Amino acid sequence: MRRTAPGSDPVAMYVAGSFRWADDTFPLIDPTDGAVIGAVPEAPRELVDEAVRAARGALAGPWGSMSVGDRSAALRRIADGIAARFGDFVDTEVRETGKPRALAETMDIPRAIDNFRAYADLLYARRDSTFHTVSPQGEALNYTVRRPLGVVAVISPWNLPLLLLSWKVAPALAAGNAVVAKPSEETPGTAALLAEVIHEAGLPPGAFNLLHGHGAGAAGEFLTSHPEVDAIAFTGESATGSAIMRAAADHVTPVSFELGGKNAALVFADADFEAAVEGTLRSAFTHSGQICLCTERVYVERPIYDEFVAALGERARKLAGYGPMISAQHRDKVLSYYRLAVEEGATVVAGGGIPDFGDDRDQGFHVEPTVLTGLPSTARTVREEIFGPVCHVAPFDTEDEAVRLANDSAYGLAATVWTTNLSRAHRVAPRVEAGIVWVNCWNLRDLRTPFGGVKASGIGREGGEYSLDFFSEPVNVCVRI
Repeated sequence: MRRTAPGSDPVAMYVAGSFRWADDTFPLIDPTDGAVIGAVPEAPRELVDEAVRAARGALAGPWGSMSVGDRSAALRRIADGIAARFGDFVDTEVRETGKPRALAETMDIPRAIDNFRAYADLLYARRDSTFHTVSPQGEALNYTVRRPLGVVAVISPWNLPLLLLSWKVAPALAAGNAVVAKPSEETPGTAALLAEVIHEAGLPPGAFNLLHGHGAGAAGEFLTSHPEVDAIAFTGESATGSAIMRAAADHVTPVSFELGGKNAALVFADADFEAAVEGTLRSAFTHSGQICLCTERVYVERPIYDEFVAALGERARKLAGYGPMISAQHRDKVLSYYRLAVEEGATVVAGGGIPDFGDDRDQGFHVEPTVLTGLPSTARTVREEIFGPVCHVAPFDTEDEAVRLANDSAYGLAATVWTTNLSRAHRVAPRVEAGIVWVNCWNLRDLRTPFGGVKASGIGREGGEYSLDFFSEPVNVCVRI
């Protein structure tokens, strides 16, 4: 059941168990053709305050006293609710992000369902530590219990709207917290659908709340600087993360950040050439490069460098069905880097401009998949995150040089290594300064493993028990025998 206001198609908010709108709205844009497809309410400070109070009330009420079994069952109902409305979620995801439908059908929505099911299972799989202590001070039994942090603010980005929202909401709810979520203002629709599913799943009012709006000076800032918020989980740009961290410092609020990246791929001469080219094509251009894990720096061992550049450029030129940038502003940012690369001396092997479709897509925010070469490691195009369908390819001569080039970045989120030498793979992967290193693959994920970055790419780890560790507080109980 879709909650909309009469005579319009707004995206609803959800506070204290009821759906809300606001008088102040802004347009929702389809990035594929630039058309206005809806209205999004801008949550005022008063509604942010109400949402935080509702979350606090849920913790003091039935949600706070709910058993592990009942919480697990609630998460399963949410997963089942998403699955039952799979088509609605896919349609909304595609319409608001412009990504290929196959990507939403095979990654975004299925992984969101998996997130809720996985944390329903993990609630039962967790084991806390117990120690029988014998010391001069006496004999005791020490055991650990975990309690929720309290009211958790979840701020999620526009590139993988439902997947990354559920990646935080599922473990936060599993651990017994109450959530106030704010998705990106550019892609609020799947979050609103999730609120409908959660409402129908029967969670107590205030356990999950959803607000819409912008960041600085608006709902996002009101929420992350709120004195009654007990923890903040954020995925997005590094600069925004820094601003949130400054606001959180005033109240010493715990934060979990997954931030930007300038990810490297290392392609050795002994790699399976075809697999490395296709894998790099995928890692650089999936969702038009608008995934934090995408590759923007490619380093290729010199004996195969020319052949690799030619093959990657040829396939980039033939790519079809790729989606737009999320907004006109982001398109202009990516195009400014294309121009900057040329000014810095790059050779444009493929792309570098705006495609001409000859249909309504020409009114959207598309840019061409782009392959660059010829820049030094000091070039801004090589050092700054672009977050678009672009990669720069450079040669290397030795294994040590490859590792040095990969690590020569302010970021450290992800990397790929392409080699058929098993010893080399095990030598190189641990030396790369990144939170995750794929060998002969990309974006192959297990929900139980740690996910996050180093340096400017983030703080903390998400996934499996790592998320539950962040969203709960361990308490040691010592009982003298």
